[in-house]
Amino acid sequence: MLAAIPFPDISPVIFAITLFGFTFALRWYAMAYIVGIIIGWWIAAQAIKRTTLWTDHTPPLSRDQIEDLLTWVIIGVIAGGRFGYVLFYGNGQFSDDPMSIFRIWDGGMSFHGGFIGVCVAVFACSRRYGAALGDVANILALTATPAIFLVRIANFINGELWGRATDLPWGVKFPSMCLDPSRQLCTTVGEWFYHGDEPIRHPSQLYEAGLEGLLLGAIILFLAFQRGWLKRKWSLVSVFLLGYGLSRFAVEFVRQPDVQFTSADNPIGWAYEFGTWGLTQGQALSIPMILGGLIVMFLTRPGKKSRSSKL
Repeated sequence: MLAAIPFPDISPVIFAITLFGFTFALRWYAMAYIVGIIIGWWIAAQAIKRTTLWTDHTPPLSRDQIEDLLTWVIIGVIAGGRFGYVLFYGNGQFSDDPMSIFRIWDGGMSFHGGFIGVCVAVFACSRRYGAALGDVANILALTATPAIFLVRIANFINGELWGRATDLPWGVKFPSMCLDPSRQLCTTVGEWFYHGDEPIRHPSQLYEAGLEGLLLGAIILFLAFQRGWLKRKWSLVSVFLLGYGLSRFAVEFVRQPDVQFTSADNPIGWAYEFGTWGLTQGQALSIPMILGGLIVMFLTRPGKKSRSSKL
């Protein structure tokens, strides 16, 4: 029998209370967003406080304006994440019940959709306060990774977004709920690997937490606080786009695709096929981030000045 790491016995619900016949539950997934945003706000506050990190020792926003930006970002994450899921992964299933789009408690959020929502929030906030868009965007790039890390950990606790089957020693024995096709299809190319009655799978949620959260976050914090990259508009944005895009693209090779992209004729789960190879939906959505990161990094390289102080 193959060795496998047992799935931790952690309930997705932290606690629940029932009042007047209604049950209110606090889940790790929601807590991950809450704590991640609070940590991000604290990092932004520290950056604003250290005026030497900014051009002419002048931060683009005040502490109060950072709190206002936080409100815009929360709205952008929720609205963009939900509508992004409907657009990129819904596969037309919401046409029969359009109101289900607003039932975010049923699950279904897209990072790439949330990213677009945050971009809109950054643009609106920078226009409102007359701050350079590139500086405000740098603040968001500086503060985004804690929430990404915690949300991926919550994905693991929830037993969702798992990886493909593997025989590697750190494979995880996910619970049998992963066989429920309404959550995620557990078919894969090639051999199935089992530990007893349970499939052994890549803990792809933890891969993403380590790459998109810890590693990328450490790099961005180092560049911001030790190398003065906040003085260069868009510079941290380029690192975030490139780092997240590459990380997500790589993990997609071992991440189980969503059920709507997998079939008997397409067991790999390609959303776009090109003869004998293809791209998953996550990879296709990550390519623009990679290309955008490279372009922005080239345009913000040392010695090259922005054409406009408002950009």
